[in-house]
Amino acid sequence: MSLDKAIEYGKEHRKRYYGNKAWDGSCRNHGGCSWCEANRQYASVKSKMKADASYSEYLEAGDDDEELPIECEK
Repeated sequence: MSLDKAIEYGKEHRKRYYGNKAWDGSCRNHGGCSWCEANRQYASVKSKMKADASYSEYLEAGDDDEELPIECEK
């Protein structure tokens, strides 16, 4: 059954897109628009920022007098 027939006979159950999703295909689920992508990746971006800050604090707190471990030569 073609899509036109399915719509005609009431067999189509897909919902219409509303709002921004109706006119911008990149704004749909898993889309690539920058706004939606930032909303979707909020938690991972925050955790990456926290890890970067922790790493920079670790580097700043390191003593300059302490020598780094010497790697073994093979």
